Amino acid sequence: MKKQSIYKVGLALGLVGGLMLASGAPADAKKVRWKMQSAFGSTLPHLGTSGARFVKNLKALSGGELNIKFFEPGALVPTLECFDAASKGSLESCWTTPGYHTAKYPALSFFTTVPFGPQIGEFMAWKWFGGGNDLRQEIYDKHNLIAFDSFAIGPETSGWFKTEINSLDQIKGLKMRFFGLGAKVMQKMGVQTQLLPGADIYPALERGVIDATEFSMPTIDTKLGFHQIAKYNYFPGWHQQVSVSELLMNKGAWNKLSEQHQTMIKIGLGESVMHTYAETEAKNFDAMGLMQTKHGVKVRRWPDATLKKFEEAWFAVVKEESAKDKIFKRVADHFYDFRKKYKVWGDAQSLKGTYQ
Repeated sequence: MKKQSIYKVGLALGLVGGLMLASGAPADAKKVRWKMQSAFGSTLPHLGTSGARFVKNLKALSGGELNIKFFEPGALVPTLECFDAASKGSLESCWTTPGYHTAKYPALSFFTTVPFGPQIGEFMAWKWFGGGNDLRQEIYDKHNLIAFDSFAIGPETSGWFKTEINSLDQIKGLKMRFFGLGAKVMQKMGVQTQLLPGADIYPALERGVIDATEFSMPTIDTKLGFHQIAKYNYFPGWHQQVSVSELLMNKGAWNKLSEQHQTMIKIGLGESVMHTYAETEAKNFDAMGLMQTKHGVKVRRWPDATLKKFEEAWFAVVKEESAKDKIFKRVADHFYDFRKKYKVWGDAQSLKGTYQ
């Protein structure tokens, strides 16, 4: 009896141990470890801090099961090559912007920002409910990619210059870092534009590789030090009234996630979009004042006549690009058709005049 009891106890313990191992295997299998390279440094206000905050939120929401590791710009691949890296699966994801993929598809800039375009309400209405992001996904489907909007920021400045600009003749021949579709407008003004990641701009400005730059807004631009070299900052940000970035993912990696983890990512990104936009609106008036009083920056506004010339050049760009690029034309037509429909609502809500 004694031997029999020992045998039964041993068998029971063995069964319990086996069950524990069996139950432990699926739990381990559920854990997700992804790499996410950011196009923006983790300490760069709004752009990079939003990515660091997002991965921290996901880890907390999932109890550590969904762990996406943030990598600094260029840590794994060059910043502007994240599209290919995610497409091939060498990276699961990138915290980036569609505007960095325009060498492949110029139309992708529409999903970040549009010159003389709407502010956040109308823009997100087009992207989320008007079919805009569906068009983006059609393009990404060709490359084994999937993306969701990751953060939004408010209006930007439209340029840092070393001297005051009193005539558009002064910008002809300037070498200037410029983003997205706005760069094509500046090219029509005679500017030689190039697209540089944020971290590369200051050294290029310092060495004279570029003469002027635009990048973002006072909280971000002063962090990057542009004010140390170029003292004239121009407004408004006609080329970027709102800017929306994306979490770009390898579609195969995304499809392997559980529905629960996919939902966490979508909800985490939705929260990030509004959080970051509100943050930029709350922080930039102080930053704008500080850069003038502490750093001696001269804030200037483009004359209305100059803004009109920029706008005319923009619509010329739309016409030219649409004539030679079917995808560009499809996206542009879709965007402006939505704006035409929205105008009925937007005009009805417009407050014309000044009200106290």
